[in-house]
Amino acid sequence: MPELTQPALAAGAPDPAVGGATGEGASVLEAARLVLLRDLTLAFRRSGQLVQPLAFFAIVTTLFPLAISPELARLREIAAGVIWVAALLASLLALESLFRDDSYDGALEQYVLSGQPLTGLMFAKTAAHWLLTGLPLALMAPLAALSLGAPAASLPGILAAVAIGTVALSLIGSIGAALTLGLRRSGVLLALLTLPLSLPVLIFGARASELAIHGAPYAAPLELLAALAVLGVTLAPLASAAAVRISLE
Repeated sequence: MPELTQPALAAGAPDPAVGGATGEGASVLEAARLVLLRDLTLAFRRSGQLVQPLAFFAIVTTLFPLAISPELARLREIAAGVIWVAALLASLLALESLFRDDSYDGALEQYVLSGQPLTGLMFAKTAAHWLLTGLPLALMAPLAALSLGAPAASLPGILAAVAIGTVALSLIGSIGAALTLGLRRSGVLLALLTLPLSLPVLIFGARASELAIHGAPYAAPLELLAALAVLGVTLAPLASAAAVRISLE
């Protein structure tokens, strides 16, 4: 099966490999893999967009001790809420470009015409968003928690909660990004669509992190968070694929 060429990746051109995959009877997983690799390669060549959500998360979590109090006991009480609000906003910051660039260069049209299930390709793009935004946020969250006075024993729980929660946030955000695909300056509308759907993730994620910080069992909210992620994996790619088709008509 043909691989993605470097010129096509550098220019952000439509992915010829996805279209070629159809004629060779390639599997859906292979087409999704190519889309995932294309998005990751393009993102690393635009490092500014890659660093922006992470820098935002770091700045927000750093400003709270300066604005409230440097006392660790007081910061520990708000650490879970600060981490999750910052993670939610940072994830939202990167959503607007999830489908926008592919819409501009015609890649989305190629995906629709490739003959491959668009649901699988949309899931691959959402997975790339999580790998570029959600996973780094999950790795940064324990460091932010330590700076806010969280004990070292709570770090595995915080890491697990943010990692699972950002999966759900990326899937929910993909629906909003697809629905606002055809609009200019869609950031405000995207936030209005995404934030209400993200509230359960915020509530369960903050609760799991808070219980971990206080040394209490946090399995129950973590399981609810995982259930939301599984529900998102089941429904979000279908919804985003339908929204993309409507936007391209």
